[in-house]
Amino acid sequence: MSEFITNVPEYTLNTGAVMPAVGLGTFGSDKYSPDQIAAAVSGAIRIGYRMLDCASVYQNEDQIGKVLDGLFKEGVVKREDLFITSKVWNDQHREVRKACEKSLKDLGLSYVDLYFVHWPFPNYHAPGCDGDSRNPDSKPFSVDEFMDTWRQMEELYDAGLVKAIGMSNMTISKLDAVLPLCRIQPAALEMECHPSFQQQELFDYAKAHNIVPIGFCPIGSPSRPERDRSETDVADTELPEVVKVAADHNIHPAVVCIKWAVQRGLCTIPFSVKEPQYISNLKCTTEDPLSTEEMELLKKADRDCRLVKGQVFLWPGADDWTQLWE
Repeated sequence: MSEFITNVPEYTLNTGAVMPAVGLGTFGSDKYSPDQIAAAVSGAIRIGYRMLDCASVYQNEDQIGKVLDGLFKEGVVKREDLFITSKVWNDQHREVRKACEKSLKDLGLSYVDLYFVHWPFPNYHAPGCDGDSRNPDSKPFSVDEFMDTWRQMEELYDAGLVKAIGMSNMTISKLDAVLPLCRIQPAALEMECHPSFQQQELFDYAKAHNIVPIGFCPIGSPSRPERDRSETDVADTELPEVVKVAADHNIHPAVVCIKWAVQRGLCTIPFSVKEPQYISNLKCTTEDPLSTEEMELLKKADRDCRLVKGQVFLWPGADDWTQLWE
C-alpha cells in the first residue's frame, strides 16, 4: 500500500473556499483511454490527491464519476473533502446550464467546486482533430458574446450548482475588457504555465485581481496531442536551468517544474496515469523546497514558448495562432 500524502499546500479563493495547490489533470491528450484516466483518479485519491481538474471535452467525466461513487461508498473520501473542477466547452456557450448539468450527472455530483469557461470564444473543434483543422463558423473574441456566457456562469453560482466560477486561456487585454462587467469576479484563471513559458505579466495580473492562477502543462506536457506540437517547441525537462536544479536535488527534472510552480504561487494540475509519477508530483510539494537562489535561476528558463497555441480555433481570414492571444 502506498503512503498517504498530507500537508499539501493550499490556496484560498476569493469565495473563501480552500483549494489544494496540486490537482490531478484528467486530459488524456488523445493518448489515454477514459478507463485508464479513471483508474489514475482512483489511485491518486487513495494516496492523498484532493483536487481533480475535469472537463466535458475530455470525454471521461462519466468514467470518473463511477470511480468517485465507488470511493464515496467505500468510505475512502467524502465529497466535501474533494475539490473538483469542470469546464463548459466551446460549443455550449449558449447553453451553459445544460452543459454544467451534464457534467454533474456524469460525475455523479450535486455541485462542482469550480466551473470554468474553457476558452473565451465559441470556436469548436472535434475531439482528436489534427492541427490543420478549421471550423468555418469560428469567429474572433467578442466581449458581448463572452459576457453572455459569463452571465450564465453567474447564474450557476447563484443556483448553487457551482461553488466558484473561473476563466481560462485568457489574455490581459481580454481580462481588462470583461472584468469590469462581471457581477461575480472569477475565482481562478487557468493558464498555460511552465518554466519555458512563465507568463509573468498574466500571473501578476491575476494575483493583483485576487484571482488564483492555475497552471496547466506544468512540465511542458510531453504527452500533448500532435496538433499542439511544432518544431520550435522547447522541452522543459531538458532546459539547462531545470536540469541543474534537478541534479542538485537528485530528483527528476519534471519534479523541479512542479516544485517551482507551487513555490511561485501557482496551483498546478499535472497529468499522469502512472502511479510513481502522480505520487511524486504530489509528494514533492511537501518536502525539500527549492532555495531562493534556485527559484531565481529558474526565472532564466523562460523561453516564451507557448505549447498550446490553439490554431484549430482560428477563424476565416486569420492565419496566425498569435491572433488568438491578442
